[in-house]
Amino acid sequence: MTLQHTRVINALGAEDASVRLRTTMALGSNPDPVFLETLVERCAIEPDFFVRDMLSWALTRLPPTIALPRIRQELGSERAQARSQALHTLSKIGDESTWGWITRDMLRDADDEVARTAWRVAVVLVPADEEEDLAAELARQLGRGDRDVQLSLSRALVDLGDVIEPALEKAAESSDPAVAAHARATELLRLDTETGFDAALYEAKRVVALGPRRRTTEPVRTARNAEAPRDATC
Repeated sequence: MTLQHTRVINALGAEDASVRLRTTMALGSNPDPVFLETLVERCAIEPDFFVRDMLSWALTRLPPTIALPRIRQELGSERAQARSQALHTLSKIGDESTWGWITRDMLRDADDEVARTAWRVAVVLVPADEEEDLAAELARQLGRGDRDVQLSLSRALVDLGDVIEPALEKAAESSDPAVAAHARATELLRLDTETGFDAALYEAKRVVALGPRRRTTEPVRTARNAEAPRDATC
């Protein structure tokens, strides 16, 4: 290991996040394959979101033929952050040939952050002729997790477009009220992308609470007309 390499490793491990950020920016601005392993290893343990994002950017600056095989190895890591950041980096690279690396196990990962990242990258990479299958797979997780997890899943589904309609219709009739409400909230977002998620979920839960007999006769109301606070982040 050269003196320069040692200094880079020490800087990436500095207590000050700004030092780690500047070091990563320098590595991305002057890409050198010799630092591939260092960048990948740091992705798995870096605590700061902005530094992690810059680490992914630095990896995108390296030749894909060199970076992608090493990133693929991280998809099977025992560390959740390593898996999540590897997926995030794949979304940044956007190489369609990596679509086959996104497995159902990743889309169903027990770690919410890994699953959320897998949903995002899957939507970016999925070929047009597999969008319907992806929509069905994602719809199986409707009702999962807290508000942020559900928002991520809804956004991923909406980004797939009209192909999600059949999957949402089926999920909306689920006997599980959490699944049914999440499906209906996602449909509201699909119909009106300016709708806030919290308001959409509020309206969906209201409709689900009416029961099966009332759902088919209940007039469609946009979530913006519902009496719930709008979510400005959606």
